[in-house]
Amino acid sequence: MSERINQILGGSPIGVAIRLILISILVGFILSWLNWNPHDIIDWVVRTVEWAWRSLFGSVEQAVYYFLLGAAIVVPVFIISRLLKMGRR
Repeated sequence: MSERINQILGGSPIGVAIRLILISILVGFILSWLNWNPHDIIDWVVRTVEWAWRSLFGSVEQAVYYFLLGAAIVVPVFIISRLLKMGRR
């Protein structure tokens, strides 16, 4: 069982805990130096996801609009041209 826990954690639980504590202190120091707090980071992530969502699906909406706009002209012209070609035969 102990071997399985070591495999899952990537080392002994105490060693992993010490590394996580040290890395957390380092990251906390850097974030404090940058004057960031968890709320700022979460807010940035939320705004980035919202921007990506609007960009992706806004583009799809525009593409569908352009397709329908073009199809309103292209499809009737295609049908008329096919009917005219059939009439010549």
